[in-house]
Amino acid sequence: MTQTVICIKWGTLYGIDYLNRLASMVQRNTKRPTRLVCFTDDGKGADPSIEIAPLPPINLPQLRKVSPWRKVSLWQFPLHDLTGDVLFLDLDIVITGSIDELFDYEPGRFCIAKNWTQPDGNIGNTSVYRFPVGKMTYIFDEFARNGQTIVDTFPNSQTFISTTAKEMTFFPPEWCVSFKHTLMPTWPLNFLVVPPLPHQTKVVAFTGNPNPHEARDGIWPVNAAWKKLYKHVRPTPWIAEHWR
Repeated sequence: MTQTVICIKWGTLYGIDYLNRLASMVQRNTKRPTRLVCFTDDGKGADPSIEIAPLPPINLPQLRKVSPWRKVSLWQFPLHDLTGDVLFLDLDIVITGSIDELFDYEPGRFCIAKNWTQPDGNIGNTSVYRFPVGKMTYIFDEFARNGQTIVDTFPNSQTFISTTAKEMTFFPPEWCVSFKHTLMPTWPLNFLVVPPLPHQTKVVAFTGNPNPHEARDGIWPVNAAWKKLYKHVRPTPWIAEHWR
């Protein structure tokens, strides 16, 4: 039976190299037939193994058209030709272990990485989640009815999704981690110690800065010079090993 991974790419924040790396990581980290479907406004240069699909329609408030709120469009049905459980992965992640267990864990349910900055809340992080296509369309329907009110009320799309979902379970926390919030040594050790990679980890999410290519090379982009006093990452070789 074929597994399905999906992603979404729009605008220019991440280039086609991020998509092609994701495809390569997916294929290296599964022992099963697996398809990758990318919903995008520009699939030029995509590896031939990637199935390109148009961005699902969604009516976004004008100021939110380039924001992560566009990911809410994936909760509608029909969604391309998809059925059953599909695994969503952001482009700015690094796969470091088998993703097959992400499909096997509590099948038929909405499973998501727990948000690392809200450990005591019931909020997921939509860098990594698996959901049953067509079973939770009420999330999209609610946004279609009240989009402006929703973006004015919730700080981000993952809080809206987590709050609106009638059922949700978290992947084991050791499977899906944040580079910045889980792996980075605290100051001042971040100047001395390379961020470790625990052996149980399957997916590393790069929320905000640094991005994978920056962390790999030991670069933490900052706007203010004084932030360099504490925002620092050492070159991290295991990113180059897995992010290819």
